[in-house]
Amino acid sequence: MKTKELRNLSETELLQKEKTLREELFKLNQQRYGGRVEKPHMFYLIKKDIARIQTILGEKKETKNG
Repeated sequence: MKTKELRNLSETELLQKEKTLREELFKLNQQRYGGRVEKPHMFYLIKKDIARIQTILGEKKETKNG
C-alpha cells in the first residue's frame, strides 16, 4: 500500500488496517511452520506496510500533542 493512501486514512482506519495486516502475517507464519508458504515475499511486504502505518500513526499523534 502506498504512503499517500495511508496518510489520507483516519486513525481508526489505520488501526483497523494494521490489525488485518497482523492477522495476515499470523496466517503466513502458520503456513511457514506447517511446511508450505506459497508467497514467501509477502512476509516482507506485510511487515513494511505495518511499519508505514505505525510511522504515520506516530506522526499523527505528534501533531495532536504538539
